[in-house]
Amino acid sequence: MKIILTLFFLAIPASCYSQDISLSNEEIDWIGKKIFVNECAGKTECLISWNAGEDFASLGIGHFIWYPEGKKGVFDESFPELLNFFKSKGIELPSWLQESSNPDCPWNTREEFIQNLQSQKMIILRRFLVDTVPLQALFMANRLQKALPKMLKAVPKESRAHIRQQFYRVVNTSSGMYVLIDYVNFKGEGVLQTERYKGKGWGLLQVLEGMEGSESGIKALQEFSRAAEIALTRRINNAPGERREQEQRWLPVWKKRIRTYTGEALQ
Repeated sequence: MKIILTLFFLAIPASCYSQDISLSNEEIDWIGKKIFVNECAGKTECLISWNAGEDFASLGIGHFIWYPEGKKGVFDESFPELLNFFKSKGIELPSWLQESSNPDCPWNTREEFIQNLQSQKMIILRRFLVDTVPLQALFMANRLQKALPKMLKAVPKESRAHIRQQFYRVVNTSSGMYVLIDYVNFKGEGVLQTERYKGKGWGLLQVLEGMEGSESGIKALQEFSRAAEIALTRRINNAPGERREQEQRWLPVWKKRIRTYTGEALQ
C-alpha cells in the first residue's frame, strides 16, 4: 500500500500548487528503523530518556519532546501531538495516558524521571513505543508534509523559489524523503524565533538557505549534508554560556548522523 503525502509549493491557499509523493509501508518501515538507529542506536531503553542539562523528557524514535506541567521551554513540544496522532489512527494508548486529552509529563525533573525508569508506567510506555515505530515514522512524515508551507511563510517572497528548488532537489533523490523526515524531526523546521542562538537558526529552513547548487542526485544530498554541518557548527559557536559546552559534545554525533544522508540509499 502506498501512503500519499501532498507537499505544497506555496503557503498561500489561493495560489497553491502541490506535488504528491508516495511512500510505501516498506519505505515508512525502513525510515522508522533508520531513525531509531540514529536517535537510539536501535536500543529499546533509549526510547525513553531525559538528557542532562535539559528540562524535558525525550521519547520515541524521534525523541519527541515532553514537558512537565507548567514548564514550556524554547523547543517545540511534540510528544502530545504524537499521542493525538495515535488516537486519530485508532491506536489505544496505555491507560495512564488516557486520563487527559493533552497530558503533561508526569515526572517533573530529570532526577525524578531516572528514579522511575523501572516503574510500571515506564515499562508500559517503553513497550508501547517499541510496538509503534512505523506509526511514529508516519507521524514524522506528516510533519514534513507541513514543513514547506511553514518555511515559505517565514521567508521573503524573493527567497521562496530558492527554498522550493532546494527542497525538491533533495526530495527527488533515492533517499531524499528519509533525509528530510529525519532532519526536520532532528532539528526542526527552523521557523521558530525561540529556536535560535544570536538570531541564527539550525533547522531545515537554514539548511536549505545554505544550499547553492542545482545538480540532482548525490550532489543534492552532498550539498544538503554540507549545509547541515555548517548550520549545526554555527549553532554550537553561537550557543550561550553553559549550553555551548553541553552541546559541543553532541557535535560529533550530529555530524555522524548527517553523513548517513549520503552514505546509504533507500532500497
